[in-house]
Amino acid sequence: MIKAEIHCHIEGAADPALVMRLAGKYGIDVNDVIHDGRYVWHDFTTFLGAYDRAASVFRQPEDYRLLTYDYFSRLANHGAIYGEVFGSSDHAALMGIGYTDLVNAIAAGMDDANREFGIEGRIIMTCVRHLGPEAAEAVADTVASNPHPMVTGFGMGGDERAFQTKDFAAAFEIADDAGLGLTSHAGEFAGPQNVIETLDHLGVSRIGHGVRSIEDPRLVERLAREGIVLEVCPASNIALGVFADYGRHPLRQFHDAGVKVTLNSDDPPFFHSNLANEYDIAERHFGFDRQMIDQCTRNALHAAFVDEPTRTRLLNRLDNSL
Repeated sequence: MIKAEIHCHIEGAADPALVMRLAGKYGIDVNDVIHDGRYVWHDFTTFLGAYDRAASVFRQPEDYRLLTYDYFSRLANHGAIYGEVFGSSDHAALMGIGYTDLVNAIAAGMDDANREFGIEGRIIMTCVRHLGPEAAEAVADTVASNPHPMVTGFGMGGDERAFQTKDFAAAFEIADDAGLGLTSHAGEFAGPQNVIETLDHLGVSRIGHGVRSIEDPRLVERLAREGIVLEVCPASNIALGVFADYGRHPLRQFHDAGVKVTLNSDDPPFFHSNLANEYDIAERHFGFDRQMIDQCTRNALHAAFVDEPTRTRLLNRLDNSL
């Protein structure tokens, strides 16, 4: 089954074995967040702590190349022909890695995986919402001023409750003027109004998560009418307590309402998941048949931040597999 992913954080894709290996290289103790080869956390706060500890082992550009190659290799083995990852220049800067070095390293890892497995990859550079609008504009300026063929999108993560969404309009306008595709996390921990404001002020074509849109029927109708794509991450939503169980998760409701949904893994090893598991969840817990699942892949490829010849080639690979 052909798969595609458009919502995954590069540090959040780090396999525990790779983190342990790099931790040994740099003399970093991560035993409190990795037990028996698995990440250990208990709530959202400890998840963030585990994520930051694991991410702290990526201290040189080569580490990011290795991380990217490792993840895209596994993604290809799960049947994916395309993947997008979120990169954060703010986080890399904390490790002393500059923007250009970060991008080149991630791109090199994607190129290595492409040569070996035929999987395409692209990078979405993200700002961090809770760092504020000025920091977001600085990231957008850096991305716009340093174009790279593999950096095709701009997005925003972080605490959805920080600042007002309209405060970030200037950053997204800079990215839009640079020809980048636009997406933003919204409607995960914050409610549907967060999604509405993101659509109204940031000009995005996609919403990261967006699952709490289900609380506003008029918003669901708007998402369907405007063709907004939701980057849904089912296992993440359950693991982080956005919904208590799959029976309460709105993936099927969105699909039945005509909203374009995609399946994604977010931070896969932290939620003991992977892209193949997300597709399996859609089948087992939401009753998606093969046609519906293939439509999720098609939605992702249509929404992907790629040039049209690449999109056509990817869609042909999907069509030829059916």
